[in-house]
Amino acid sequence: MISKLCNKIFGEAINDYHIHNNIDQPIQNTYRISSIEHLLYLKCWIDTVQWHMEDVVRNPEINPAEGLQWKRRIDASNQERTDVVEYIDSYFLEEYKEIKPKPEAKINSESPAWVIDRLSILALKVYHMKEETLRSDATAEHRSLCTQKLNILLTQQTDLSNSLDELLLDIANGDKYMKVYKQMKMYNDPSLNPVLYNTNNG
Repeated sequence: MISKLCNKIFGEAINDYHIHNNIDQPIQNTYRISSIEHLLYLKCWIDTVQWHMEDVVRNPEINPAEGLQWKRRIDASNQERTDVVEYIDSYFLEEYKEIKPKPEAKINSESPAWVIDRLSILALKVYHMKEETLRSDATAEHRSLCTQKLNILLTQQTDLSNSLDELLLDIANGDKYMKVYKQMKMYNDPSLNPVLYNTNNG
């Protein structure tokens, strides 16, 4: 089941990051570059680094200039994240290219890679919520509330994992088919963002 592989590798990436817990530490992705494992590790590493950048930028006392620098790094990270999602979908398109959809086959609202994207973020939520349940400096009430939230996240993780496996099984059986739309983000494109092209023309 692909979800089992995803959750395993996401756990590895998150744990590897927190060995040093440094936003600028180099990634150590030991999986073969052309493999799905490599893409999954890369995906979750990007998410993990961005998670911590989002923490930093929300400091209410951050210097505005420094905050802008962090927001630009987050923007670049979001683009990288989207690119990797598209690489993962390309992997699945190749994997199932010989499958002929049944005449009554339907398209799913999300592609497999975007479900995997959600699963990666969910793994981060589980990790950090579990940390909150173990905080010795927090109140018992806080730990109890976070334990309740953690249980909900774990249930959500199970449900989403099952949904991913069912989607790929449906694609493999021809009951559903993949149709991937490349993300057409406009705000990074100088020809599509009015602020950028008006500045350039000025």
